[in-house]
Amino acid sequence: MPDDGCLDYEPGVLRVLQSKGETKAFYNKIAKVYDLLAEHSERAVREAGLKLLAPSPGERLLEIGFGTGHLLAELAKAVGPTGSVFGIDISENMLAQAQDVLDREGMSQRVSLACGDAEQLPYDAESIDGIFMCFTLELFDTPDIPRVLAECRRVLRPGGRIVVVAVSKEGKQGLVVRAFEWTHRHFPNLMDCRPIYARRALDAAGFVSEDCLLESMWVPVEIVRAKKPDSQPSSVGPERGGCH
Repeated sequence: MPDDGCLDYEPGVLRVLQSKGETKAFYNKIAKVYDLLAEHSERAVREAGLKLLAPSPGERLLEIGFGTGHLLAELAKAVGPTGSVFGIDISENMLAQAQDVLDREGMSQRVSLACGDAEQLPYDAESIDGIFMCFTLELFDTPDIPRVLAECRRVLRPGGRIVVVAVSKEGKQGLVVRAFEWTHRHFPNLMDCRPIYARRALDAAGFVSEDCLLESMWVPVEIVRAKKPDSQPSSVGPERGGCH
């Protein structure tokens, strides 16, 4: 692995320049207006990710980076009264917004929220059936991504699945993507995330990719479903295929 903190399976991916404290402060600041800024543009790809996750009654599901909580409510409805949903987010104000959504939807009893860092998930090993991350993994600095995914593998049961929706380096990298990355590099307080290779990161973390869609929002977006192997593979390394 290169000494500069880059990963060989994430070629050309920019580093994250903000500290976690700055990221937390940013999301605390915009929590009340986040839906006005992003809900309309993100909803379609979030719903596509939910379809890949395919939640079922009775399951224990986790959303990392739940934001204002709209997907948490959908997950809670899908798992039914015999299931459980967990959510973790770095922002206390986002948690408050999510709690309001769950209260309005009558889903509070099925969902347990935590404020914390995905590099240290507060859940038991092999206790979760499925994990969902939407526009969250690309907020972590490049060398932190393997640690986040290692925690996801730890808490997932064998055969459990993870769905990641992320701004992607796959697909056409045109003027809009270059402007996105320029803004991230020069004004990280305004553009705190950047495109990554989501499927490659999951493969490198020891997951087995099952499906990968490449959609377009105003930038390319990967929607990847992968599973935790039923047994430990003899070797782990990123594959080089692409999304469809």
